[in-house]
Amino acid sequence: MTLFEAVRVYVERKRSFGLGYQTPQRQLLSLAKDLGDIPVNSIVPRQVLSHLNGTQSSAATWRGKYLLLKNFFEYWAARGEGITSPMPPIRPAEPLTFIPYIYSKRELCSLLRATGDCQKWVSCSIDGTTFRMVLLLLYSTGMLTGEAVRLARQDVDGKAGFLTVRGGRFGRSRRIPIGPDLQHRVQRYMRRTSGRKNLAGNFFTNKDGTPIKPRILGKCFERLRRLAGVLRYDGASYQARMHDLRHTFAVHRITAWFRQDADMNRMLPALAAYMGQVGLGSAERYLSLTPERFRRELVKLSPERRKKRWRDDPALMKFLAEL
Repeated sequence: MTLFEAVRVYVERKRSFGLGYQTPQRQLLSLAKDLGDIPVNSIVPRQVLSHLNGTQSSAATWRGKYLLLKNFFEYWAARGEGITSPMPPIRPAEPLTFIPYIYSKRELCSLLRATGDCQKWVSCSIDGTTFRMVLLLLYSTGMLTGEAVRLARQDVDGKAGFLTVRGGRFGRSRRIPIGPDLQHRVQRYMRRTSGRKNLAGNFFTNKDGTPIKPRILGKCFERLRRLAGVLRYDGASYQARMHDLRHTFAVHRITAWFRQDADMNRMLPALAAYMGQVGLGSAERYLSLTPERFRRELVKLSPERRKKRWRDDPALMKFLAEL
């Protein structure tokens, strides 16, 4: 099989699972253009390394392209194309330079209490009730800000307790359950806003019925954070962000599972799927952000032990490989 044909078949397979896959397709086609339409089993590590180093990019971008090509070649190697993976050694990962901020329960309460005062001015396009509901939804589900503001009213099933999240990362949609407390608040919000002007059918709108813009929402949050007195003192160059509500959701959820002695080998994949992530890398990194008192439990999942970890479950790994 030639390289262009292998790329075409691989991309079509990914899209059959509901993935948009535009950026990975461009990266794979770039490899094919660099190397030419040669047989897949004739590619050697030197050629792959030359392609990866052909353009200046950050270490994170380089590693992302590397992992994409690694998965691509391993896919064909596993299907009897007579090749071994032609991947060169991977670059070492750079030290993490940015650590998300994890809000405490007290800080979350302070933020929610201050939403009314934050949006009390006539010039504010978003009213306090809507702003508070947005923040509750972000923290309670770990949704991305863009996913929240794009929610349509028909995507919210308050009675059954489900949200349909459309057009998130990787172009995938997902239907997620919500807890009874959030379900009650969603129903109450729907009743309070049922008579409002709504020009686009969005679940969240500005006072004039137009869709909320994430940029404006971010500015409102910066004002809210200062008003609530939530400041970061750990030496980081960035203050806490609205996006950190997503990280806080994940860490608080993992912390609760540790307290309940839940099976993390099963719960981490569930968390990744709930948050719309592909693979477990993002979900797994939240383990390092959990409180220090859970370090003993984390050792059980450490790479040194290599026992009773999600990576050792063949059925789970097969499922993840097909995402």
